[in-house]
Amino acid sequence: MRDVLDELDRWWRAGEPVGMATVVATWHSAPRQAGATMLVGPDGAAVGSISGGCVEGAVYDLTRQVTATGRPALQRYGVSDDDAFAVGLTCGGTLDVYVERVDPTGFGEFAEVAASIRAGEPVAVVTCVSVDDSDPAGRLGRRLVVWPDRTAGTLGSVRLDAAATDDTRGLLAAGRTGTLRYGYHGQRRGDDLLLFVASHAAPPRMIVFGAIDFAAALARIGAFLGYRVTVCDARPVFATPRRLPDAHEVVVDWPHRYLRAQADAGRVDERTVVCVLTHDPKFDVPVLEVALRLPLGYVGAMGSRRTHDDRLARLRSAGLSEEELARLSSPLGLDLGARTPEETAVSIAAEVVAGRWGGTGSPLSALSGRIHHEAQVPDEATPVG
Repeated sequence: MRDVLDELDRWWRAGEPVGMATVVATWHSAPRQAGATMLVGPDGAAVGSISGGCVEGAVYDLTRQVTATGRPALQRYGVSDDDAFAVGLTCGGTLDVYVERVDPTGFGEFAEVAASIRAGEPVAVVTCVSVDDSDPAGRLGRRLVVWPDRTAGTLGSVRLDAAATDDTRGLLAAGRTGTLRYGYHGQRRGDDLLLFVASHAAPPRMIVFGAIDFAAALARIGAFLGYRVTVCDARPVFATPRRLPDAHEVVVDWPHRYLRAQADAGRVDERTVVCVLTHDPKFDVPVLEVALRLPLGYVGAMGSRRTHDDRLARLRSAGLSEEELARLSSPLGLDLGARTPEETAVSIAAEVVAGRWGGTGSPLSALSGRIHHEAQVPDEATPVG
């Protein structure tokens, strides 16, 4: 929803019904992740994407129908080799797409959700996307909005709301979007209801230490990838917003002191990326000593091979274990032959992405098998043609 938030908000405030298609599950080489959203506006305009173009045509038609009838639909799109081009999903993947109508009557909490997303406040929207054939309580399409400290809406029963709230807060804390199954009254072993949890956690952080030209380029690509970028340097003459226009914030502080304060305040997590570009031991060693002992997503440091060897020796002297040192990417980045700050930023970003998804960094043309690192289709999920 984040990618189409402005358009959805504009139509919602105008009181115009909008069709919204959301990927709720994927298998094999599906091109988009769960949570990818496409809108079909009241004027017929399509905004966003749920498959990178593969099945947009079919989903567009279904979304127009759902907008007209108001009856939600959960549709699976998948292919076999024989009918791939007829269906349109040529990648060989499988998508479950939930389609619903969004308007102020049916989604009165949307304004609060939009405000939270824009403010970086964690919020999750829980939607009942599938029920058994009877659906005696009419729960298909009902929503529950969950914040860390409050809720709004209902899925139809107090017990179900309580169970879904507890489990959703766990997903929200981890920044995960996914599905949950329950019985009609919130039984966790039940299978009557399928709920989709769209988590909108605060954006992950990228903290860059060292306000050099490479930091400016890295801030630009980090923001492009969806990170909230902070550049920190102890030297006020270099750490200025004018020199780092793409950073969300520029901080003048000693790197280790700033990172320790952020960790103590709970402002870093397992999604946080830390890049140390100072290649000066008086800055590098203290901040890496802090970073490598935190559960961060990525810790990298710039420097030559000689600098790297000297840095490891200093970190060992500071008491870091071999297991902690193994978490350090140094010299940081993939071997792209990068020379300029911009090329180096691409190299660093590529390593971050590869680490996040388990990629190898090898050319796809030299590999075989699936392109995307995704889960297999479970036994009950058979691709349809």
